[in-house]
Amino acid sequence: MMIRRLAVWLAASLILVQAHAGQSSVVQLASVYAAVASLDGNQLQVAKHADRQVPIASITKLMTAMVVLDAGLDLDEYLTVQPREQKLGKTAWTRMRNSSQARRGDLLHIALMSSENIACDVLARHFPGGLQAFVAAMNSKAKSLGMDDSVFFDPAGLSPNNRSTAADLVKMVRAAYQYDRIREVTTSTFHQVTFRKPRYSLQYGNTNPLVRSSRWDVSLSKTGYLSEAGRCLVMVSRINGEPTILVLLDSLGTRTPIGDAGRVRRWLETGNPGSIAVAAKNYERERTAAYRVDSVSQNGSVQ
Repeated sequence: MMIRRLAVWLAASLILVQAHAGQSSVVQLASVYAAVASLDGNQLQVAKHADRQVPIASITKLMTAMVVLDAGLDLDEYLTVQPREQKLGKTAWTRMRNSSQARRGDLLHIALMSSENIACDVLARHFPGGLQAFVAAMNSKAKSLGMDDSVFFDPAGLSPNNRSTAADLVKMVRAAYQYDRIREVTTSTFHQVTFRKPRYSLQYGNTNPLVRSSRWDVSLSKTGYLSEAGRCLVMVSRINGEPTILVLLDSLGTRTPIGDAGRVRRWLETGNPGSIAVAAKNYERERTAAYRVDSVSQNGSVQ
């Protein structure tokens, strides 16, 4: 037992040394960018390109939820569903009927659990000062959390200009975890919303299958996807008895972040680094090359 613990400790030490040296982690991850940390700790246990600012898609919605809840607005108030105000060049398909009404709390629930994009727009437009004030509050909240490499342009994450780093998102997830409501709704499996004017009901499900798995103890979750951001997942799960934050950004396949979560847990529990498919390695090379070109064109250097 002592030998096994020593082996795990040595593996953990090695990954931290490599991470700080800018090298890839010992644990093999298909996600291009990643960060893992204890909920109560400050040091990253895994850091894979964790300081690179990249699109974060619907991971944005955790910030949206915090801004809504910080405002102390009535969660039972009915809000009117309307077409999206911002034109971001992205399709925001919804099952909600235009001009119908739903409670603010229900809209917050399906925005987080099912990544309902129009629900975010409705929440922001019914914020004091409207959408512009809401986005300003998102950026102000980010600064207050020390997320110095993060910027928000819309409340749903449809804009690829919503950008952050894996390290910054650890801070955001840690802050979001302090909200009982966010923990509750992001880990619920299904939720039914009853609308009025006209009256109808819609059933929604969680976009993260791990919340329904008996093998995982998930206490916060959010998924995301844009073509510019790839498949993304952030969550808090108990691993080795320790609440652990996982930030996994820009994966190729729908289930790739799920596989990476398993690889992280296995590495933390056993020291087994795992392996990833050749396609994932090729995808990472392509995305890294594109990042370098974009970074040089914008800043004159690679971050």
